[in-house]
Amino acid sequence: MIYVGGVPFQSDGPSSSEGSKILLALMEHPTLVSASCSFKSTPERKFSASEDSGLQRGTGCKWVYVFQREYATVDPALVDLVGTDEATTCVGLAIRNHKSGMTSVGHLDSPDVVETGLTQMLSLVVDQNSDEMLEVHLVGGYNDSSPQGMDSVISNHTDHSGFSFPLCAKIVETLEKSDMVFHLQTLHVLENNTKQDSEGNAYPIFNGFMVEPSTGSIFPANFDRTSRCPDEVVRRIRLSSSYEDPSWNGRLLETYDIPTDRFVIAPCAWTIRQLQIAMMLQNLSDAQILLTCSTSPSVEAPDFVENERRQWDYLKKHPDWKETFPMKQPRIFERTPSGRWKRSPVARADAESKLCTTE
Repeated sequence: MIYVGGVPFQSDGPSSSEGSKILLALMEHPTLVSASCSFKSTPERKFSASEDSGLQRGTGCKWVYVFQREYATVDPALVDLVGTDEATTCVGLAIRNHKSGMTSVGHLDSPDVVETGLTQMLSLVVDQNSDEMLEVHLVGGYNDSSPQGMDSVISNHTDHSGFSFPLCAKIVETLEKSDMVFHLQTLHVLENNTKQDSEGNAYPIFNGFMVEPSTGSIFPANFDRTSRCPDEVVRRIRLSSSYEDPSWNGRLLETYDIPTDRFVIAPCAWTIRQLQIAMMLQNLSDAQILLTCSTSPSVEAPDFVENERRQWDYLKKHPDWKETFPMKQPRIFERTPSGRWKRSPVARADAESKLCTTE
């Protein structure tokens, strides 16, 4: 069930259970419109783990970064910031327990992962039988449906082209149908998150956000490569591999372990087919890569193509996935006193020891 401004949200009409109509009504709610305007006026925070970058970091800042189709739930006693970016047609979802501060952030990229993904995110945020207040924020998913903007979407409820609208609709429908109470505080999606250039082309205003679990504050955010960690390239490859792994169907990828404050990157296998595709794509031009690999080629960040090529380079250098995950053991990263991440020497040595034992 969705609450807005402290009261239950009610959508008019006999088909109010449909996600599209719930979404359209929420987009016009005065409280959420005001919240979106406030969010839009908040300066975007540039986040970096590099001490020489000149960007926001903070001495000893402890952060957790979430990639596409991942989620992470964090404890405010252990983590200062949790966030995600690189979202164009994807949507970042944050759920925070107002009482405990436990916060979960997911980077949702398809309606197919919403229902199970929401269950995953809630599993460590709150007791399913409790009635604790849950704060919810949605950021991302610009209006890629049509050049005419939101007016055309409202005038035709049954025809939604693009990727963003169906995903947003599925999220709010799932929240509304739940027995739990979700206090929706930010709905910065679609038209609210869209700007246009001089030629009328639509672009997202923000591609990411960060949440302070201790306070519940949320800010527009952009992370650089040094802060999209740990194990950036392997985690990007794991996303691609997950599409061919039936065990991950409809699920978000797990990365962060709350009790130990560690990243645990579960093993994934890349296939010969994946390697062949990588070699083929590597020969394409930058423009062709954008058109082939992105749902929104005209609005991707400047480093999109480079990030894709780095994945393919890694696959070519490590064609056997067992080199990356010896004995099918996870890659574990621990936090340093400065707040950064480093590969666990114990976990690495253990994997290598097991490998030597079998040889």
